[in-house]
Amino acid sequence: MSLAVVLIVKNEADHLRACLETLRWADEIVVLDAGSVDTTCDIAREFTGKVMVNADWQGFGVQRQRAEAMVESDWILMVDADERVTPELRDSIQAAVAQGEPAIHTLPRLSWCFGDFIRHSGWYPDRVARLYPRGKAGYDDALVHEKLQNPGGLPVKALEGDLLHYTYRDLRHYLEKSAHYAQAWAEQRAARGKQGSLSAGLVHGLGCFLRMYLLRAGFLDGRQGLLLALLSAHSTFAKYADLWIRTRTPPPPDDAPGH
Repeated sequence: MSLAVVLIVKNEADHLRACLETLRWADEIVVLDAGSVDTTCDIAREFTGKVMVNADWQGFGVQRQRAEAMVESDWILMVDADERVTPELRDSIQAAVAQGEPAIHTLPRLSWCFGDFIRHSGWYPDRVARLYPRGKAGYDDALVHEKLQNPGGLPVKALEGDLLHYTYRDLRHYLEKSAHYAQAWAEQRAARGKQGSLSAGLVHGLGCFLRMYLLRAGFLDGRQGLLLALLSAHSTFAKYADLWIRTRTPPPPDDAPGH
């Protein structure tokens, strides 16, 4: 049984080499670029000949589907450029592939954020379904927060060994990614006819803070835990505020100043 590692990327020159160095053992590496303007593709070609570019961005789900279609191996391991496969996880993946039993495997993800690994706050083990047999599972076409679909009802098994996730470079990077996800979430909800409200944003934002910091013991992550709970509450409020603006506020009048 053969294994392909699949990555969808854009402007990941800072991360990609370190990621791919932990994946040299795979039988196949597939990299689908969304139109990078840095050296991402050049770095990818140091590790594999299967580097393709498709800048017609239709969302994360569609891009993952496109990448899946390029795979020739029996199994797919979906990885992001800011992640690293530890030796323990590599051994666990190889054992699962060698066994050959069709199943979806989840990986425990350990995130580094603002100077430390986050082991509480609901962030760990943060199991993500990433290893699956080609053609028997695949991603949906969601614009954001895409999910691996399991139409055949394959068993779901847990692998050992951490997938390290170097999630945010700094606060600006967090805010930029948060704004991007909030926009995509609001666009997706608005397209389905959903409406937002500021009161819903407040309730969900407060609930997010209490859940992360108290119920999920974010206080044990120290100052990083407090900061993450506050930022996550803000991000939660922002996506509902974005939806409210899109669906409940009128457009500017034609006779507005400057027209």
